[in-house]
This record gives sequence, structure tokens and C-alpha cells, in this order.
Amino acid sequence: MSSRDAGTAALDQTFLETTIYHNRVFQSYAIDNLAYLVPIDEEEEERLHIMHNVFSMIFEGRLLFAPINRPRRVLDLGHGTGSWAFEVAEHYSQCEVLGIDICPTMQPRDTPANLYLQVDDVNRSFSFEAHQFDLVQSRMMAGAVHYNRWTEYVRDMLRVTRPGGWVQMIELSYNFQSDNGTLTENHALRQWSARYNDSMHNLKDVRVATRLQNLMREVGFVDVESRMIQLPTCAWPTAPRENEIGVANRDNVQRLLNTHALFPFTERLQMPIQDVHLLIAQTRVEADDPAFRAYLPLWVCIGRKSRGSRR
Repeated sequence: MSSRDAGTAALDQTFLETTIYHNRVFQSYAIDNLAYLVPIDEEEEERLHIMHNVFSMIFEGRLLFAPINRPRRVLDLGHGTGSWAFEVAEHYSQCEVLGIDICPTMQPRDTPANLYLQVDDVNRSFSFEAHQFDLVQSRMMAGAVHYNRWTEYVRDMLRVTRPGGWVQMIELSYNFQSDNGTLTENHALRQWSARYNDSMHNLKDVRVATRLQNLMREVGFVDVESRMIQLPTCAWPTAPRENEIGVANRDNVQRLLNTHALFPFTERLQMPIQDVHLLIAQTRVEADDPAFRAYLPLWVCIGRKSRGSRR
């Protein structure tokens, strides 16, 4: 049985239902289940493409960080627009690439024959059998995985990875920092960070990025490596390559400040929408001011499943 058919069923139409909050389109299932509180409209799809291009610049086009030359099966958790999975499928034409995401509407229409995109909620235990994939990727899932699910989520990744296979995790820590220490708790970017964290209390761990290395080791991964990269909010770095990344990331940050805050701030913190718009406007000015040298910490972590593992 092919992977396109294995363990799949006809799409539940509830995944296609949408709802409107403050003139943005959200997936009803995601909102009702508090699974993902970010819009799914064309504007957000465009932001995700921008972010993917920023990541491509940061990683210099490298798709797989682990020492894998010829992957046979790859799993992408929370594929979003499908950009990464699409590129992996094109680059490794003999590899079977599977992607799962809660939202089916952002999937590319034309895909390589070796790419299979499925609709599923990562907050459920994975339906895949054990030891299936040479590589599993989890990228930008802090806003999707429930705060008390992370250990089991990483354990699920270990289970479906083949002995000797790898997992790579990429997450932003949603806590704006300053490279020169000029941002204080009184600044809008720090207030946004604190309120975003408060709005996700007992729901999502928006700073899980700093714990990825420990999580992977706790569940049994070996050869775990972790690295933090400063993701500039605008073109403040002086080094040409980092400056170029800052230029590209500016639009992503300007949009992210709105899309990530809109529902949580108004619905979970009960902030008036006017106050939310005012705070977002202030954060955008600060994020765009090179004097603050503002950045978001981007964490990259990889780990290997032991060849003798029976998990």
C-alpha cells in the first residue's frame, strides 16, 4: 500500500470551515480546539512564504541538517504552505516525502509525484507505525503543539524515526531581545513578548525553543546538537550577509506582530482591539529601528535515534 493511501481517510469537511475575527480568516477547527490561533488567509500564506525564504537564506539553501545523503522517507510536521516539503521532494526525487498539517487550504496545487500532504492534528498521537522515516522535521510548531504535549510530541518523533535516523527541530523563541541591551521592559516589543506569553498560558509554550535540546535528550535521542541564531527584525547588522537577512526578515516580522497577537490578545487576554492595534503599531516602529538592534532567538536542534533503539 502506498503512503498516499496508508492510514488515510477522506478529508473531514470540518477542516475546511472558517471563521472571521477582526477581518482575518481563521480555521474553525483550529480555533474551536485551540490548536492554532493564527489566520490562514492569503495574507498569512504570503508571510509564510517570506519566512521560508528567510530560512533558506539563513541555512544557505540547506534542507537537511543531519548527515543524510540519500533519504528514503522524510516526514514534515506542520508543513504549512508545503514549501520545505516541496523542495525536499524535488531535490531528492527518489525519496518519499510526507507532510501533515491541520490546515489543508495552504497546500500547493501542483506537487511532485513523491510528495504526499495529509491533514492531521499534531496534538494527537501520530498514526504512523514505528521506525518509518530517515528524517523527521518539526519547524515553527510552538504555536501548534499544546504546552503539555511537548514531551510526548518529541517521543512520537523518536518512535517513527528509523534507528540511525535523525530529527531536526527549528523554533523561534517569541521573546524579543536586543543585541545592545537597549530594549527594556517598558518598550513595546518587550510588552508584546510578555503579553503573548501570558495569552498562551497553559495552552502553548511559545518559548519552547530554548528547551528543544533537553527534550530530545530526555526522550532518548543521541548526538543532540543545538544552536541559537539571532534573527534580526530589520537591516541593523553591519555584516553584509546578516544585513541581507534582516532586510528579508523585516516584512515577516512586521506581519507576524499582528497575526500572532490578534486572536490571543483580544480573545484570551480580553484586550480591546484598539489597544491591540496601538501596541502592534508601537512594536512595528521599534522592530524597524536599527538603534535597538532587535532580534528573535531562532533555535535549531538535531538529534539521532540510536541504531540499537527499540523505541
